[in-house]
Amino acid sequence: MPLIVGLGNPGAEYAGTPHNVGFEVLVSLSKRAGVFFKRSPVAQSQETRLPGTAPAAILFKPLAFMNLSGACVAAALSFYRLTPSDLLVICDDVNLPLGHLRLRMEGGSGGQKGLQSIIATLGTEEFVRLRIGVGGGEPGADVARHVLSRFPSGSQKLVSQTIELAADAILCFLANGLDAAMNMYNTKKEKNNSPSGENRLPDTTSPQGDF
Repeated sequence: MPLIVGLGNPGAEYAGTPHNVGFEVLVSLSKRAGVFFKRSPVAQSQETRLPGTAPAAILFKPLAFMNLSGACVAAALSFYRLTPSDLLVICDDVNLPLGHLRLRMEGGSGGQKGLQSIIATLGTEEFVRLRIGVGGGEPGADVARHVLSRFPSGSQKLVSQTIELAADAILCFLANGLDAAMNMYNTKKEKNNSPSGENRLPDTTSPQGDF
């Protein structure tokens, strides 16, 4: 049974920020399945059968702050008697332009503190992750301020479309497997001379990091 983890920070003050796109994708999936999250001291979660997929899946939002996500994820894997091979983590990526998706198996944290915590706690990088581009990783940028500030109003339409597309990618992954989902939903890289982070490999170490 897949464990679908959306990363974010708990608290109303973080709603609508780039750091919480993982939470937003889970909300989209729960609405499509017509279910509500159950709250525990460490997470909001729900086991459900998602539209168009064969196996049931567990939607899981850790209620620890981003850099403490690993303990919650490890506890969930233990509780449901799953392994990292059953895990899919959804998170933001400042080194991908807003609206870009990157789904892949294994790799480093790329400076994303939630992924970093999960990798350190589980002792493995071998799990699927879906990175959602939120931009803001340009050299010299204040990344912490960017990921913890709300998206500007002019970006809201693209943000909403990207969250729904990410939810589509997860349904495709569950129904058809990783390769099919990667081929259909991973944003193709474009060569350019921009100094922004859009041509960086998302699963390599980045000095910008995340918070």
